Amino acid sequence: MAPPPRQTPAPTPATPPDPGQDGLIRVRGADEHNLRHVDVDVPRDQVVAFTGVSGSGKSSLAFATIYAEAQQRYLESVAPYARRLIDQGAAPRVGSITGLPPAVALRQQHSGGSTRSTVGTVSRVSNVLRMLYSRAGTYPAGRTPEDLAGTFPRDAAPLDSDSFSPNTAVGACPTCSGLGRLHSVDESKLVGDDSLSIREGAIAAWPGAWQGKNYRDILAELGIDIDVPFRELPAARREWLLTTDEQPTVTVHPVRDAHRVQRSYQGTYMSPRKWVLHTFATSKAAHLRAKAASFMSEEICPTCHGKRLNPEALAVTIAGQDISVATSMPLSQLAAFLASALDHPDTLALPAERRQAAHALIGGLQDQLGTLTDLGLGYLATGRATSTLSSGELQRLHMATQLRSGLFGVLYVLDEPSAGLHAADTELLLTALRRLRGAGNSVFVVEHNAQVLASADWIVDMGPGAGRHGGQVLYNGPTEGLSEAPESVTARYLPLDAPTVPVPKEPRQPAGWLRLDGVTGHNLRDLDASFPLGTLTAVTGVSGSGKSTLVRRALAETVRDHLHADETAEGIAPASVETADEEEAGVPVWDLAEDRVTVRSSTGLEHINRLVVVDQKPIGRTPRSNLATYTGLFDSVRKLFAAQPTARELGYTASRFSFNVTQGRCPHCLGDGVVSIELLFLPTETSPCPVCHGARYNPGTLMVRYRDKTIADVLAMSVEEAHDFLADVQPAARILKLLSDIGLGYLTLGQSATTLSGGEAQRIKLVSELHRAPRGHSLYLLDEPTTGLHPADVDLLIGQLQRLVDAGNTVVVVEHDLRTVAAADWVVDLGPGAGDDGGRVVAEGRPEDVARAGGTPTAAHLARRLSAR
Repeated sequence: MAPPPRQTPAPTPATPPDPGQDGLIRVRGADEHNLRHVDVDVPRDQVVAFTGVSGSGKSSLAFATIYAEAQQRYLESVAPYARRLIDQGAAPRVGSITGLPPAVALRQQHSGGSTRSTVGTVSRVSNVLRMLYSRAGTYPAGRTPEDLAGTFPRDAAPLDSDSFSPNTAVGACPTCSGLGRLHSVDESKLVGDDSLSIREGAIAAWPGAWQGKNYRDILAELGIDIDVPFRELPAARREWLLTTDEQPTVTVHPVRDAHRVQRSYQGTYMSPRKWVLHTFATSKAAHLRAKAASFMSEEICPTCHGKRLNPEALAVTIAGQDISVATSMPLSQLAAFLASALDHPDTLALPAERRQAAHALIGGLQDQLGTLTDLGLGYLATGRATSTLSSGELQRLHMATQLRSGLFGVLYVLDEPSAGLHAADTELLLTALRRLRGAGNSVFVVEHNAQVLASADWIVDMGPGAGRHGGQVLYNGPTEGLSEAPESVTARYLPLDAPTVPVPKEPRQPAGWLRLDGVTGHNLRDLDASFPLGTLTAVTGVSGSGKSTLVRRALAETVRDHLHADETAEGIAPASVETADEEEAGVPVWDLAEDRVTVRSSTGLEHINRLVVVDQKPIGRTPRSNLATYTGLFDSVRKLFAAQPTARELGYTASRFSFNVTQGRCPHCLGDGVVSIELLFLPTETSPCPVCHGARYNPGTLMVRYRDKTIADVLAMSVEEAHDFLADVQPAARILKLLSDIGLGYLTLGQSATTLSGGEAQRIKLVSELHRAPRGHSLYLLDEPTTGLHPADVDLLIGQLQRLVDAGNTVVVVEHDLRTVAAADWVVDLGPGAGDDGGRVVAEGRPEDVARAGGTPTAAHLARRLSAR
């Protein structure tokens, strides 16, 4: 429905109080999303936590109403022409808000994008560091002053700061274009066994199954003998068929066999060398890229030696080190290096004005680095790509910038800042939030974490349920009073020693062990790790200790390689290897060397028949993707409507009921249900399609009804409503029950995938796996599945994970949430610190054993949690 016009505030008294003088932000008549005409007064200059079960309306109040209104007021002050360049949202559905200060939002950002975006570029450390090398670096003796002659005495003509960036034309190494590595096909690897014929599989660097046979048949049509040992072919012919860039097209006449007759077709040849290059550069399948990479040689660039910069920039040093060394240091180490650089003989030998520049620039850097270290990010290096960071790490990077801004009287609205943080790191976060508040600002956090809630000054608890069952303020007051709120689900979880979730009475006994030996990569150095089969294992440790490298990289890739050993078709993974995402995870193209994780040996892989990786990436990148289409339940719904008498009379098939098909969808909005109105310098508005009124389908499709409901009506139902309506329709009913059991009953079937949170997306992916028939022993790998979940929803999630294990599967979760860790059968604790101070297994065993052992950041917090059992 179109948002109602903004309400005009009621007439005020003749002598109205000055809004904001009482220190309150007053919200009246908020109706955004599921909010039910909410009136609430929230104090400024305090840390206020907005909480409640997932889908209760807390983000709708904090972000979609309060922050959105502050943004709209700012935009009203911007010139219309400039407003065209700003991504604007629609005005919130609210009667009035008074006492509202300027606002800044720090939202969760999922890693991705260009690998050239780094910690240094986001935190702005790189800008100052490059300027330091430009203005205060030691240049090689004998340089002749050029364009800046006379600016500095002696013979130092400084390079521009852009010359110290590998992402610029003036700074990048001319040989490798700033990549640091050169990649080429190793022709000696293209042939596996030259005693075999081409038909027998002599060429290793080709896809399997039909496509490989296709290339062999094409060679036969080209007159090449594919039945003699490869080594006996003429050298020139071997060279051509292995390396040619030509792609001849011929008519292939397949050999007839007793079972089927194949028709002739036009086939295009691709040499093994060209296939390797093409697959490595374009394939989105990790295992295919890995296969292509196995036929390639990678060498350090001979010009820059992997440092990515041109020789002129690398000749400039600070305290004897070039800038590539500085950018590879962890931030805490970089701070110590810069402090020592001020007393280095090279710095002391600089002219007075350049020494002054060094002191000023290093002082600014020390301030920046100190803020980042205080937020627990000292283990990151400035050169680390942001694509490798968690959403929590990215948010803290942006928070560091705000902490240094020195702004006063600003409202900061943060989206689950504790996401991805170990309990020990959360303490650092709380200190940062108090610093923002102490500087005279208001801090609003949308949170579930009990540590953050307990330390907040004020709590706004939404509920009582999710979706249409939520949208009400259950409690609005000081933190200590929440326990008196009778309807609050949050209240029983707030004490930090709240009881943990139930665990099996009898400890599970491992059905075997999956062991990885000699894991090396990132901060893992020759690490050995063991995972018990048939159990729930939690891999934990402080942020940056190496958890994701061990599980998402080493464990996942080792199992995936094992299951792909007998690949049966080019570009198609065997049924035993699956990913609960649209795009299979893998290392970025041209990043293999610096991102490689290796495992010396492994055992126990023969017990795994299937691998499922469930992460928090979106379940779809377009608004047309939704919960119903992703889980597959919509297939059952379309078949149900196609089976109705009216549909059979009209000759409709199931495809008619897809809003992506021309025959069934509305011709005006093309199945979107809404139309966009471009208002130039005002925000783009959307409104229901004037033809189908938001139904997405054309009248002919909507003629078909089931129990007096159209298919558009079904898409508009919540999971909870649809569960009752489709109780007799399988497998839709089974999927809907799983969605309800995992806490997603409030979502509507047709809700766009782009509007779902990472936690919601991950649970939907898990459900899409849970409803499938068992296929042997499966290994499920989940990356922080509790992110964005209220403790009540965590309980539901853990229950589903326990059921997976009870069914004979193995579940491994990377997790900080202590409720989940306490409920696990086995815990692998990495640390003891982050970055170079981590990467080791500091404790492993049952949760009680890890807590009892002590000596690690996890042990102390886990012991407190277990004592509440």
